[in-house]
Parts: sequence; C-alpha cells; structure tokens
Amino acid sequence: MAKYIMWGSYCDNALEVRQPYRQAHLDGLKSQKESGVLVTIGPTTDTSKVFAIYEAADEATVRQLVEADPYWKNGIWTEYEVKEWIQAF
Repeated sequence: MAKYIMWGSYCDNALEVRQPYRQAHLDGLKSQKESGVLVTIGPTTDTSKVFAIYEAADEATVRQLVEADPYWKNGIWTEYEVKEWIQAF
C-alpha cells in the first residue's frame, strides 16, 4: 500500500472549539490506528497545523477518512491537502 501525508490547518481557538468533538475524534483515530491505515497524526506545538501519515490503497481513501472526522465536519480543521509520500528511510 502507498503512504500519504496529510497537512492541514486548525481554526482559531482550536483548543476551546474542539472540546465537544474531541472524544469522537480520538475514538475515530484509535480505530484508524488499530486498522493500520493511520500511521501517526498530531498538531504542531502552536496548534495551527495538523500532520498525519496514512497507509492506504489510494488518496481517495485518505480523503474520505479526513472528511469523516468530527474535526473536519465541525470546522476545527479548516483546510487540508494530501500527497502521496515516498518513504526514503
């Protein structure tokens, strides 16, 4: 399977705004991790950006996962891009 990176942006005041959706977000990520599609994900220290690595059949699968996430659906993530990634090491 190919690897993909996702790089996105958070809304202003993300730490406060995310609270009602946080547990559903974390539960979904846990499920993705357990299934093997999510390698890693996390915010930058200033919580302005999010970075993730996925291992999936195609880019459409990654986009479906991102767009099904409560953070995307509720505007916590405001934009994102997905690129296929070649892991050199």
